[in-house]
Amino acid sequence: MTGDAMNVNAMNGDALTGHALTKDASHTPNRLRLAVVDMVGTTITDDGRTERAVSRALVEHGVDPGSTRFESMLGYARDTMGFSKMTVFSHLFEDQAVAESANKVFENTYDELIEDGGVRAIPGAEEAILWMRESGMQICLATGFGRHTQNMVLESLGWMGLADLSLCPADAGRGRPYPDMILTAVLALDLDDVREVAVVGDTSSDMLSGVRSGASLVAGVLTGSHSEATLRSAGATVVVDSIKQLPLLVEKHEARRL
Repeated sequence: MTGDAMNVNAMNGDALTGHALTKDASHTPNRLRLAVVDMVGTTITDDGRTERAVSRALVEHGVDPGSTRFESMLGYARDTMGFSKMTVFSHLFEDQAVAESANKVFENTYDELIEDGGVRAIPGAEEAILWMRESGMQICLATGFGRHTQNMVLESLGWMGLADLSLCPADAGRGRPYPDMILTAVLALDLDDVREVAVVGDTSSDMLSGVRSGASLVAGVLTGSHSEATLRSAGATVVVDSIKQLPLLVEKHEARRL
């Protein structure tokens, strides 16, 4: 079943994480059966459209462009790339109604900005995903966008059926840096051990969510928002130039099992 056709309920992620971590961690690595892969910055690039949409949302809600407040708020949005955008706006605006309005402006603006085909696959991303599926792994594409925006992006790329599952924060209850989307994917795709999961992303929040889930491979890529130092400090087990190197990481992981 494809992710665009599937929404799943929130779950108690802490319980699942705890269960997996009580197992004996001394044996050889589990076979990787699922990759939870980020979208913008990891598998796709939008040439700064995310930041442009955030900027418009701030301006339309009374934040003067170029002001100290504007730069501080935009800086926070950059630092928290990968978070649920609703979570970001809820932090930036104390009034929840204003935050919801800003998030709506963001989504509408982003939709407009990608109508011109501005979202593109990162070189090698689709091939890496297809390689993993052909090798027997399942794929979940995860995002900090809302469901509508995520589907718009997938449709614009012709990727609606590329992954086994697609998830946004609303599908899991909480977005990154919480592990909920990863653990939701584990349950939805019938895995019984989070150590069978690889998590791939370009932000510190991707890495934190991977570590907190108990995934055995937490891979950072340098095609997006954050530096190698930032990714490693957030818990990346490995950092590579781009997702096109993921098949090699999987092969190395599998070789350790033999």
